[in-house]
Amino acid sequence: MAEIHLWGALRPAADGAPVVSIEAKTIRELFRKLEENYPGMAPHIARGVAVSIDGRIYRDSWETALPEGAEIYLLPRIQGG
Repeated sequence: MAEIHLWGALRPAADGAPVVSIEAKTIRELFRKLEENYPGMAPHIARGVAVSIDGRIYRDSWETALPEGAEIYLLPRIQGG
């Protein structure tokens, strides 16, 4: 089970919790389960979310595995230009 650290805008969807625990093997599965367990997160995920796993940021690699014991943060996706 992974502990997922949430940025401020996501916390109200998780009853104010800064961290939630989710059983997921990939980033894609993590998003699916977050939307199932916390429906209020779905609009944020649809707009775009970046995932930091042990300090490395993933923006589109949704099949990336979530290693056991990894430090995982959800971050707002910032568009470059």
